[in-house]
Amino acid sequence: MDKKDYLLDQFYRLAAIPSPTGMTHEATAHVLAELTRLGFQPERTRKGTVVVCLGGVGHPLLLSAHVDTLGAVVRAVKGDGHLRYSRIGGFDDNNIENENVRIHTRDGKVFTGTVYSTKASGHVWGNQTGTPRSDEFLEIILDEEVSSRAEVEALGIHSGDFISFDPRTVITDSGYVKSRHIDDKASAAVLLTLAREVAEGRVTLGRKVYLSFTVYEEVGHGGSGLEALSDVEDMLAVDMGCVGADLSCKETQVSICAKDSAGPYDWDFTNELIARCRRLDLDYAVDVYPSYSSDASPALKAGMEIRFALCGQGVFASHGYERTHVKGMLNTLALVTDTAEHL
Repeated sequence: MDKKDYLLDQFYRLAAIPSPTGMTHEATAHVLAELTRLGFQPERTRKGTVVVCLGGVGHPLLLSAHVDTLGAVVRAVKGDGHLRYSRIGGFDDNNIENENVRIHTRDGKVFTGTVYSTKASGHVWGNQTGTPRSDEFLEIILDEEVSSRAEVEALGIHSGDFISFDPRTVITDSGYVKSRHIDDKASAAVLLTLAREVAEGRVTLGRKVYLSFTVYEEVGHGGSGLEALSDVEDMLAVDMGCVGADLSCKETQVSICAKDSAGPYDWDFTNELIARCRRLDLDYAVDVYPSYSSDASPALKAGMEIRFALCGQGVFASHGYERTHVKGMLNTLALVTDTAEHL
Protein backbone atom coordinates (compact mmCIF):
# COMPACT_ATOMS: atom_id res chain seq x y z
CA MET A 1 0.00 0.00 0.00
CA ASP A 2 1.57 3.31 -1.02
CA LYS A 3 1.68 6.40 1.19
CA LYS A 4 -1.50 7.99 -0.15
CA ASP A 5 -3.52 4.78 0.07
CA TYR A 6 -2.30 4.14 3.62
CA LEU A 7 -3.19 7.70 4.62
CA LEU A 8 -6.74 7.42 3.27
CA ASP A 9 -7.16 3.90 4.67
CA GLN A 10 -6.19 5.05 8.15
CA PHE A 11 -8.54 8.00 7.93
CA TYR A 12 -11.40 5.78 6.79
CA ARG A 13 -10.76 3.34 9.64
CA LEU A 14 -10.52 6.07 12.27
CA ALA A 15 -13.63 7.90 11.02
CA ALA A 16 -15.62 4.69 11.33
CA ILE A 17 -14.78 4.30 15.03
CA PRO A 18 -17.24 6.17 17.27
CA SER A 19 -15.23 8.43 19.59
CA PRO A 20 -17.14 11.43 20.93
CA THR A 21 -15.14 13.18 23.63
CA GLY A 22 -15.31 11.06 26.78
CA MET A 23 -15.77 7.77 24.91
CA THR A 24 -12.54 7.42 22.95
CA HIS A 25 -11.24 4.04 24.11
CA GLU A 26 -11.87 2.26 20.79
CA ALA A 27 -10.14 4.96 18.75
CA THR A 28 -7.09 5.00 21.01
CA ALA A 29 -7.01 1.19 20.94
CA HIS A 30 -6.75 1.38 17.16
CA VAL A 31 -3.91 3.91 17.36
CA LEU A 32 -2.07 1.84 19.98
CA ALA A 33 -2.42 -1.32 17.92
CA GLU A 34 -1.24 0.33 14.69
CA LEU A 35 1.78 1.99 16.30
CA THR A 36 2.69 -1.29 17.99
CA ARG A 37 2.36 -3.14 14.69
CA LEU A 38 4.78 -0.64 13.17
CA GLY A 39 7.35 -1.51 15.84
CA PHE A 40 6.96 1.39 18.28
CA GLN A 41 6.14 1.33 21.99
CA PRO A 42 3.17 3.65 22.49
CA GLU A 43 1.59 4.29 25.86
CA ARG A 44 -1.88 5.43 26.89
CA THR A 45 -1.82 7.96 29.71
CA ARG A 46 -4.24 7.86 32.65
CA LYS A 47 -6.21 10.60 30.88
CA GLY A 48 -6.42 8.47 27.72
CA THR A 49 -3.98 10.26 25.43
CA VAL A 50 -1.73 8.02 23.32
CA VAL A 51 1.92 9.09 23.37
CA VAL A 52 4.81 7.54 21.45
CA CYS A 53 8.42 8.43 20.69
CA LEU A 54 9.38 7.74 17.08
CA GLY A 55 13.10 8.11 17.83
CA GLY A 56 15.60 10.76 16.80
CA VAL A 57 18.05 12.79 18.87
CA GLY A 58 18.04 16.38 20.07
CA HIS A 59 15.65 19.36 19.99
CA PRO A 60 12.51 17.33 20.82
CA LEU A 61 9.43 18.01 18.71
CA LEU A 62 5.88 17.10 19.70
CA LEU A 63 3.37 16.52 16.90
CA SER A 64 -0.17 16.42 18.27
CA ALA A 65 -3.54 15.46 16.77
CA HIS A 66 -6.78 14.49 18.47
CA VAL A 67 -9.05 11.49 17.99
CA ASP A 68 -12.02 12.72 20.01
CA THR A 69 -14.92 14.10 18.01
CA LEU A 70 -18.15 15.98 18.37
CA GLY A 71 -21.10 14.00 19.68
CA ALA A 72 -23.75 14.08 22.37
CA VAL A 73 -25.11 12.33 25.43
CA VAL A 74 -28.65 11.39 26.29
CA ARG A 75 -30.00 14.27 28.36
CA ALA A 76 -33.38 12.72 29.02
CA VAL A 77 -35.77 10.03 27.85
CA LYS A 78 -39.06 11.74 26.98
CA GLY A 79 -42.45 10.38 27.89
CA ASP A 80 -43.07 9.24 24.30
CA GLY A 81 -39.79 7.33 24.16
CA HIS A 82 -37.92 9.92 22.11
CA LEU A 83 -34.55 11.13 23.38
CA ARG A 84 -33.40 14.62 24.27
CA TYR A 85 -29.68 15.17 23.79
CA SER A 86 -26.95 17.37 25.21
CA ARG A 87 -24.14 18.41 22.87
CA ILE A 88 -20.49 17.38 23.24
CA GLY A 89 -18.35 20.06 21.61
CA GLY A 90 -19.23 23.22 19.74
CA PHE A 91 -21.44 22.39 16.81
CA ASP A 92 -24.53 24.05 15.37
CA ASP A 93 -27.70 22.01 15.94
CA ASN A 94 -28.69 22.75 12.32
CA ASN A 95 -25.84 20.45 11.26
CA ILE A 96 -27.27 17.29 12.84
CA GLU A 97 -30.90 17.31 11.71
CA ASN A 98 -31.74 14.04 9.89
CA GLU A 99 -28.41 12.45 10.85
CA ASN A 100 -28.28 8.78 11.74
CA VAL A 101 -26.79 8.15 15.15
CA ARG A 102 -25.79 5.38 17.49
CA ILE A 103 -26.61 5.31 21.19
CA HIS A 104 -23.94 3.64 23.32
CA THR A 105 -25.19 2.43 26.69
CA ARG A 106 -23.06 2.10 29.80
CA ASP A 107 -23.38 -1.69 29.71
CA GLY A 108 -22.08 -1.98 26.14
CA LYS A 109 -25.26 -2.12 24.07
CA VAL A 110 -25.55 -0.10 20.86
CA PHE A 111 -28.82 1.14 19.37
CA THR A 112 -29.45 3.17 16.23
CA GLY A 113 -31.67 6.15 15.66
CA THR A 114 -32.10 9.41 13.76
CA VAL A 115 -32.15 13.08 14.73
CA TYR A 116 -35.47 14.56 13.68
CA SER A 117 -37.30 17.82 14.18
CA THR A 118 -40.10 17.55 16.72
CA LYS A 119 -42.28 18.66 13.80
CA ALA A 120 -40.62 16.61 11.09
CA SER A 121 -43.40 16.16 8.53
CA GLY A 122 -44.61 19.01 6.34
CA HIS A 123 -47.79 17.02 5.68
CA VAL A 124 -48.56 17.09 9.40
CA TRP A 125 -47.15 20.37 10.66
CA GLY A 126 -46.97 22.54 7.55
CA ASN A 127 -44.00 24.76 6.77
CA GLN A 128 -41.54 24.69 9.69
CA THR A 129 -38.71 26.63 8.05
CA GLY A 130 -38.69 29.18 10.85
CA THR A 131 -38.63 26.65 13.68
CA PRO A 132 -35.36 26.93 15.65
CA ARG A 133 -32.97 23.99 15.65
CA SER A 134 -31.84 23.13 19.17
CA ASP A 135 -32.11 20.27 21.63
CA GLU A 136 -35.57 21.64 22.47
CA PHE A 137 -36.86 21.32 18.90
CA LEU A 138 -34.77 18.36 17.72
CA GLU A 139 -34.94 14.87 19.17
CA ILE A 140 -33.63 11.37 18.56
CA ILE A 141 -36.09 8.70 17.53
CA LEU A 142 -34.88 5.16 18.12
CA ASP A 143 -35.09 2.37 15.56
CA GLU A 144 -36.99 0.30 18.11
CA GLU A 145 -40.70 -0.32 18.68
CA VAL A 146 -40.99 1.87 21.75
CA SER A 147 -43.45 4.59 22.67
CA SER A 148 -42.78 5.33 26.33
CA ARG A 149 -39.96 6.18 28.71
CA ALA A 150 -40.39 2.85 30.48
CA GLU A 151 -39.98 0.88 27.24
CA VAL A 152 -36.78 2.77 26.36
CA GLU A 153 -35.34 2.30 29.82
CA ALA A 154 -36.19 -1.39 29.62
CA LEU A 155 -33.85 -1.56 26.61
CA GLY A 156 -31.08 -0.26 28.87
CA ILE A 157 -30.97 3.33 27.56
CA HIS A 158 -30.65 6.00 30.24
CA SER A 159 -29.55 9.60 30.73
CA GLY A 160 -25.79 9.95 30.31
CA ASP A 161 -25.44 7.33 27.59
CA PHE A 162 -23.30 8.48 24.66
CA ILE A 163 -24.47 9.39 21.16
CA SER A 164 -22.23 9.23 18.09
CA PHE A 165 -22.98 10.59 14.64
CA ASP A 166 -22.50 8.32 11.62
CA PRO A 167 -19.50 9.61 9.64
CA ARG A 168 -20.92 8.97 6.13
CA THR A 169 -17.40 8.88 4.73
CA VAL A 170 -17.08 9.27 0.95
CA ILE A 171 -13.81 9.55 -1.01
CA THR A 172 -14.49 10.74 -4.54
CA ASP A 173 -12.57 9.86 -7.69
CA SER A 174 -11.54 13.52 -7.86
CA GLY A 175 -9.83 13.28 -4.49
CA TYR A 176 -12.34 14.98 -2.22
CA VAL A 177 -12.88 13.46 1.20
CA LYS A 178 -16.35 14.05 2.64
CA SER A 179 -17.12 12.90 6.15
CA ARG A 180 -17.93 13.83 9.66
CA HIS A 181 -14.94 13.90 11.98
CA ILE A 182 -12.33 14.99 9.43
CA ASP A 183 -11.58 17.25 12.40
CA ASP A 184 -9.28 15.75 13.49
CA LYS A 185 -9.07 12.18 12.28
CA ALA A 186 -7.52 13.32 9.01
CA SER A 187 -4.56 14.70 10.95
CA ALA A 188 -4.43 11.62 13.17
CA ALA A 189 -4.08 9.63 9.94
CA VAL A 190 -1.32 12.03 8.85
CA LEU A 191 0.64 11.29 12.03
CA LEU A 192 0.15 7.53 11.66
CA THR A 193 1.42 7.81 8.09
CA LEU A 194 4.52 9.65 9.30
CA ALA A 195 5.09 6.86 11.84
CA ARG A 196 4.86 4.26 9.06
CA GLU A 197 7.32 6.19 6.89
CA VAL A 198 9.79 6.28 9.80
CA ALA A 199 9.25 2.61 10.66
CA GLU A 200 9.85 1.50 7.08
CA GLY A 201 12.96 3.65 6.63
CA ARG A 202 11.69 6.21 4.15
CA VAL A 203 11.98 9.07 6.65
CA THR A 204 15.06 9.73 8.77
CA LEU A 205 14.38 11.89 11.79
CA GLY A 206 16.62 14.91 12.26
CA ARG A 207 15.50 15.43 15.86
CA LYS A 208 13.70 13.58 18.64
CA VAL A 209 10.03 13.27 17.70
CA TYR A 210 7.02 12.48 19.86
CA LEU A 211 3.48 11.90 18.63
CA SER A 212 0.43 12.47 20.80
CA PHE A 213 -3.18 11.57 20.05
CA THR A 214 -5.29 13.49 22.53
CA VAL A 215 -8.86 12.76 23.59
CA TYR A 216 -10.41 15.94 25.07
CA GLU A 217 -9.63 18.58 22.43
CA GLU A 218 -13.25 19.24 21.50
CA VAL A 219 -14.03 20.34 25.07
CA GLY A 220 -10.88 22.42 25.53
CA HIS A 221 -8.37 20.49 27.60
CA GLY A 222 -6.91 17.83 25.30
CA GLY A 223 -3.37 19.24 25.45
CA SER A 224 -3.20 19.43 29.24
CA GLY A 225 -1.16 16.49 30.52
CA LEU A 226 1.39 16.76 27.72
CA GLU A 227 3.57 18.83 30.04
CA ALA A 228 4.84 15.47 31.31
CA LEU A 229 6.97 15.45 28.14
CA SER A 230 9.31 17.85 29.88
CA ASP A 231 12.07 17.85 27.26
CA VAL A 232 9.85 19.07 24.39
CA GLU A 233 11.06 22.29 22.76
CA ASP A 234 8.53 22.67 19.92
CA MET A 235 4.88 21.62 19.68
CA LEU A 236 3.12 21.51 16.33
CA ALA A 237 -0.62 20.98 16.71
CA VAL A 238 -1.73 19.17 13.55
CA ASP A 239 -5.42 19.91 13.30
CA MET A 240 -7.35 21.54 10.47
CA GLY A 241 -7.51 24.69 8.42
CA CYS A 242 -10.81 26.54 8.08
CA VAL A 243 -12.33 27.34 4.68
CA GLY A 244 -14.78 30.20 4.29
CA ALA A 245 -15.32 33.97 4.32
CA ASP A 246 -12.20 36.14 4.85
CA LEU A 247 -9.98 33.04 4.66
CA SER A 248 -7.61 32.17 1.84
CA CYS A 249 -7.33 28.44 2.57
CA LYS A 250 -8.73 25.80 0.22
CA GLU A 251 -9.29 22.10 0.87
CA THR A 252 -6.32 21.23 -1.34
CA GLN A 253 -3.89 23.25 0.78
CA VAL A 254 -2.09 22.91 4.06
CA SER A 255 -3.13 25.76 6.30
CA ILE A 256 -0.84 27.51 8.78
CA CYS A 257 -2.67 29.38 11.53
CA ALA A 258 -1.13 32.69 12.59
CA LYS A 259 -3.70 33.38 15.33
CA ASP A 260 -6.78 31.74 16.80
CA SER A 261 -9.19 32.65 19.60
CA ALA A 262 -6.49 32.06 22.22
CA GLY A 263 -4.05 34.45 20.56
CA PRO A 264 -1.12 34.38 18.12
CA TYR A 265 1.10 31.37 17.53
CA ASP A 266 4.87 31.59 17.94
CA TRP A 267 6.35 34.05 15.43
CA ASP A 268 9.57 32.17 14.68
CA PHE A 269 8.07 28.68 14.55
CA THR A 270 5.26 29.86 12.29
CA ASN A 271 7.77 31.60 10.01
CA GLU A 272 9.74 28.35 9.82
CA LEU A 273 6.63 26.47 8.67
CA ILE A 274 6.01 29.07 5.98
CA ALA A 275 9.65 28.83 4.85
CA ARG A 276 9.38 25.02 4.67
CA CYS A 277 6.28 25.28 2.48
CA ARG A 278 8.09 27.66 0.13
CA ARG A 279 11.21 25.50 -0.02
CA LEU A 280 9.17 22.34 -0.72
CA ASP A 281 6.84 24.21 -3.13
CA LEU A 282 3.82 23.10 -1.12
CA ASP A 283 0.41 24.59 -1.74
CA TYR A 284 -0.27 26.44 1.51
CA ALA A 285 -2.18 29.31 3.10
CA VAL A 286 -1.72 31.44 6.20
CA ASP A 287 -4.90 32.49 7.98
CA VAL A 288 -6.44 33.77 11.20
CA TYR A 289 -9.20 31.73 12.86
CA PRO A 290 -11.18 33.88 15.31
CA SER A 291 -13.49 31.05 16.49
CA TYR A 292 -10.99 28.23 16.93
CA SER A 293 -8.65 26.66 19.45
CA SER A 294 -6.22 23.74 19.44
CA ASP A 295 -4.35 21.47 21.82
CA ALA A 296 -1.52 24.01 21.99
CA SER A 297 -3.46 26.43 24.22
CA PRO A 298 -4.23 24.01 27.10
CA ALA A 299 -0.69 22.64 26.86
CA LEU A 300 0.68 26.14 27.40
CA LYS A 301 -1.77 26.84 30.22
CA ALA A 302 -0.68 23.59 31.87
CA GLY A 303 2.91 24.86 31.96
CA MET A 304 4.71 23.70 28.84
CA GLU A 305 7.62 26.05 28.06
CA ILE A 306 7.65 25.57 24.31
CA ARG A 307 7.44 27.16 20.91
CA PHE A 308 4.06 26.33 19.40
CA ALA A 309 2.43 26.39 15.98
CA LEU A 310 -0.56 24.97 14.14
CA CYS A 311 -1.14 23.46 10.71
CA GLY A 312 -3.63 21.18 8.99
CA GLN A 313 -5.43 20.44 5.76
CA GLY A 314 -8.16 22.87 4.73
CA VAL A 315 -11.60 21.72 5.88
CA PHE A 316 -14.86 23.10 4.48
CA ALA A 317 -18.02 23.06 6.66
CA SER A 318 -16.04 22.35 9.82
CA HIS A 319 -18.04 20.89 12.72
CA GLY A 320 -20.66 19.77 10.22
CA TYR A 321 -20.52 17.28 7.36
CA GLU A 322 -16.97 18.25 6.48
CA ARG A 323 -14.96 18.18 3.28
CA THR A 324 -11.24 18.19 2.53
CA HIS A 325 -9.06 16.89 -0.30
CA VAL A 326 -6.33 14.27 -0.43
CA LYS A 327 -3.98 16.99 -1.77
CA GLY A 328 -4.51 18.98 1.42
CA MET A 329 -3.77 15.89 3.52
CA LEU A 330 -0.62 15.13 1.53
CA ASN A 331 0.55 18.75 1.74
CA THR A 332 0.06 18.56 5.51
CA LEU A 333 1.97 15.30 5.67
CA ALA A 334 4.83 16.81 3.66
CA LEU A 335 5.09 19.82 5.98
CA VAL A 336 4.93 17.69 9.12
CA THR A 337 7.51 15.28 7.72
CA ASP A 338 9.95 18.03 6.85
CA THR A 339 9.56 19.51 10.34
CA ALA A 340 10.52 16.11 11.76
CA GLU A 341 13.41 15.58 9.35
CA HIS A 342 15.12 18.98 9.50
CA LEU A 343 15.62 21.64 12.14
